[in-house]
This record gives sequence, structure tokens and C-alpha cells, in this order.
Amino acid sequence: MNWTVFEGLLSGVNKYSTAFGRIWLSLVFVFRVLVYLVTAERVWGEDQKDFDCNTRQPGCTNVCFDEFFPVSHVRLWALQLILVTCPSLLVVMHVAYRKAREKRYQEEVGKGHLYLYPGKKRGGLWWTYVFSLLFKASIDVIFLYVFHAFYPRYTLPSVVKCHATPCPNTVDCFISKPSEKNIFIVFMLVTAVICILLNLVELAYLVIKRCSECMASGRALTAHPEHDPNWVNSSSKQKDLLSGGDLIFLGSDTHPPLLPDRPRAYVKKTIL
Repeated sequence: MNWTVFEGLLSGVNKYSTAFGRIWLSLVFVFRVLVYLVTAERVWGEDQKDFDCNTRQPGCTNVCFDEFFPVSHVRLWALQLILVTCPSLLVVMHVAYRKAREKRYQEEVGKGHLYLYPGKKRGGLWWTYVFSLLFKASIDVIFLYVFHAFYPRYTLPSVVKCHATPCPNTVDCFISKPSEKNIFIVFMLVTAVICILLNLVELAYLVIKRCSECMASGRALTAHPEHDPNWVNSSSKQKDLLSGGDLIFLGSDTHPPLLPDRPRAYVKKTIL
């Protein structure tokens, strides 16, 4: 594994994350990825070879192992970690796309800014970040359910009973290092739950912050409506209409008739 590239990606993700996102990132890459790479693979390294049943029937041990371990814990954790870390890289790619558009805009126009701060979570980048949080939390929840579906108690017993074909009868099968494996299983489950909570807390923080900013801007526009561009446009249109009307009446030869002060008297005179 190229650790230089890995360090560059990690620093890029850390740069555009909030405080909760940095805590989540540290928890994932220190307590999940490193623990998985250093210890978990060694503990589950030769799991099938160490799975022993008290029978010499050919194929019985392999069938029993496949029945109780349909998918290895190590492979499930590897797939989970890959899917969990991909959305964070999506945020980095979105920021890189913004920077590329800003650079192209500067080369073509030469003045102004398309994005004043490309890494600031506004507009589409805010939605990308929110989507990444929802995706990461959903992946962890899905894999917790998958682990529960394959291993209902999450932990492993030391002895399992198997009566699958071609075993001649019910045989006892022994799992290697069950206590050590259970410790790592509980550790990975607890860290996954903590990561889910951190994602939800960060999501709530972003939504509350955005709502408070919208409310503050609304109160500011209410107090000073002249700063609202819509208000400025509407007032300028009214002025244009009034000035246009005055120009029509002043430039025409015929003026509109003036109403008399006493309209009833005027009517009577005309009748007479």
C-alpha cells in the first residue's frame, strides 16, 4: 500500500471536514483501519484450517465451516471500510472540481470569482457533504444488520454442533481462538456504532447551522429591506413606470380633462 498517497487523501478529507468530521476520521482510520490491518487479519488468517470437527468423514469439516461461517468477518469488515471511506473522497473530488472550474474561469474572464471559497460548504458542496454523512451512516447500519443476519449473537461460541450432509451424524466442531475473536468483534461493533452517532451529530449540526443562517439573513432583510435585490428591482420598476407616465402626459398635445370641484353642479348646468 502506498502510504504517501493515503496520507495525501487523508489530509484532503481532514481539511474540508468539520470538528465532528475530524473526530470521525480519526476514529475510522486509527481504531478501525489500523486495527483491521495490524491484528484482525492475523487473528482470522487461517480460520478454516483451525476449524476442527470430531469426525474423519471427507467433506464434513468444510460443509460445517461453510454453514457456520458463510462470509468471513475479515472480508465483511474490508468491504464495510471501503464503502464507508468512499463518500469522504467524494467531497474532496467535488472541491477539486470547483477549483478546476475557478481556474478555468480566471483564465477565460480574468476578473471576478466563480467560487470565492471553493472549499466552503455552500450550495452543491453542502448537499454533497450531507449526502456523504447519510451514506456513511447508512452503510454502517446496513453492515450491522448483515452481521446480525449471519451471526445472530454477534459473538462466536467455542463449540458448534453440525449435522449437515455428508456428516454421518451430529458432530462437534471447535472454533479456534474464540475469545480473542470475540474481543475484536465487540471492538469493531462498538466503533461502528460510535461512528454512526458521530455522523448523525454532524448532520444535525450542519442542518441547525444552515437554518440559523437562513433565519438570521431573513431578519436582516426585514430590518433593512433596501439590501434585498428584489426590493431594489421592484422599487426601480415603479419609478420607471411613474416617470414614463409623466413623460406621456407632458409630451402629448391633449391633456386629460380636469374634474370640477362640484360635479353635481356641473351636471345640472349641462342639463339646463
